[in-house]
Amino acid sequence: MVGHLPTHDRHVRLLLDSGRFAEANAAFDELVKAGASDVGERWNRPTVLVHRASLAWRLGRIPLALELIAEGWTDLDVDRPEGSAAAHTISMLGYLLETIGHRGPALELMALSVQIARDSDDQAALAHCLSREGNARVFRAVTRPDETSRAQFELARDLFDEAHGLAKPGQVKRSALAGFARALAGVGETAAAERAALEALALGRDADDWFTTAVANWVLAVVRREQNRLEEARTFASRALEGAGTIRDTMLMMQFSLDLAAICEELSDPVGECAALRRTVAASSTAVDVLQEGLGQALEQRRVAVQAQRMALAAREAALRDPLTGLTNRLGLERRAPMLLESTAAAGRVPWLLLLDVDWFKDVNDIAGHTAGDVVLQEVANLLRRECRADDLICRWAGDEFVVLLVDASEEFRDAGPIVAERIRASVQRHDWRLVLGRLTKAPTVSIGVAAGPANLEHLFAAADIALYRAKRGGRNRWEIDGDRTADGSTTS
Repeated sequence: MVGHLPTHDRHVRLLLDSGRFAEANAAFDELVKAGASDVGERWNRPTVLVHRASLAWRLGRIPLALELIAEGWTDLDVDRPEGSAAAHTISMLGYLLETIGHRGPALELMALSVQIARDSDDQAALAHCLSREGNARVFRAVTRPDETSRAQFELARDLFDEAHGLAKPGQVKRSALAGFARALAGVGETAAAERAALEALALGRDADDWFTTAVANWVLAVVRREQNRLEEARTFASRALEGAGTIRDTMLMMQFSLDLAAICEELSDPVGECAALRRTVAASSTAVDVLQEGLGQALEQRRVAVQAQRMALAAREAALRDPLTGLTNRLGLERRAPMLLESTAAAGRVPWLLLLDVDWFKDVNDIAGHTAGDVVLQEVANLLRRECRADDLICRWAGDEFVVLLVDASEEFRDAGPIVAERIRASVQRHDWRLVLGRLTKAPTVSIGVAAGPANLEHLFAAADIALYRAKRGGRNRWEIDGDRTADGSTTS
């Protein structure tokens, strides 16, 4: 996952995989201190969120895990999934859903991730996704044995075989080999399963890879039980369970416990330890099934809630935007202006308001058509964005009228109104309108009314409207300032 996850996220994962949970907890606390959903711009947000959800789940932070899963899943709903990052994200999401028991969409997501990884032509990502889907199919086959179990094992065998062939030496290649061994055992190829498991066990021990060694020991327990070598089977099953407990993998722990209990029962353990273990695991399994069902429902509800919140927020935002130009609309100006004016006044500055009207706009509609008129308004909006600052509030007031509310805390703010007005006027006049309007005799220009005064939108607007009227009467393509101030910077053409 190098290149897909921040260093700190990968560090927490490494601590977890090595069984150092106290350190992993402390590192995770540090990671989420600024906010669990805080992801830097250079990273794919859904990928990081889903990975953090898996970390939170393994650390027992269930509410946070569900929240992160829901948020990452929602991001995937609105983004087109493509590329290796999307493949990893969807694969991790599917595997995590499988782990917590929300199995409905889990396999579909993992199969989708494999297809996306193939399309991305990223062999490392493909190997990872193949291996995750293979693990899920193996555990489905063993936890709920039925007439489809062999088919699941066969699919898993092919998935692991391809993953092992694609992966470079490392954790993915080792775990794929261990999974391949379990799938072989599932289809009755016991000798081949034993060879693959012994190889995976040696590789896992050399690399201190607890996941691979746990799965390899489990496979050997299955093989020895099949061979009726129950004492050895119990030893391997105990080691497998110890390894799963070391890395706190819920799915492994539950399955290995059940297998160990079954082996001990066959051995007629005189102490009765394994019979007690069987009863404990059975009770735990029932409790976990109920918990998983509830968590699955809570997750789905949370995901729907997050999606609804985002849709509501988007609807509120859309209500304050002009659909043609993308600028703030009249309602948005009326809602946002009071706060901006208040903060400007609190900083000891006098706010400026510019009221613009597109000259000759009726001629544009009459001669070039209303579609061309719409394009003119969009072009004017783009010019306003270019000539104003990010903090300034730009609004399409109505028709061909625009409002610009200037807010700033710099010393130059006292002259901002005339300076920005002239910049806008000159920009519109210099703009090449031929692509939009052809050889129209009168290209659009703007007349601008400029006003400065009290932090009150209604008063500023009224003053700017009077100045705009003077600019229109003065010949258009000019700006005027309300009151006794002069418009020395204006030009007429």
